[in-house]
Amino acid sequence: MEWHSPLLEKSYDFAVRIAIFCREIQTKQKEYVLTKQLLRSGTSIGANIAEATQGQSRNDFISKLSIALKEAHETRYWLRIIRDAGIASSAQVDAFFPDLQEIIRMLAASLRTSRAKL
Repeated sequence: MEWHSPLLEKSYDFAVRIAIFCREIQTKQKEYVLTKQLLRSGTSIGANIAEATQGQSRNDFISKLSIALKEAHETRYWLRIIRDAGIASSAQVDAFFPDLQEIIRMLAASLRTSRAKL
């Protein structure tokens, strides 16, 4: 049985939106380098959260969530470059930030709780 959580669901939905966004940019703008980086980091967040749910230990769980948090910060970086370089509009890019910030907050809270239980 697969484990579900609000964090896992939110990160999955975010990854799908990122994948669609990157495909649109690649199709319309023919920009592949930055979108490849964004696609990798934006989908890695949820992948690491999913992996954490199957962790072999609390330390493994913490490690995977820490990686997911780093990927979330990297995703924010690539989104800012894509926006500020004019590859996508501010409105398109800025629409990602509220969900991304919520994912970051949820990851940070989960990490604090997990580390406190060590």
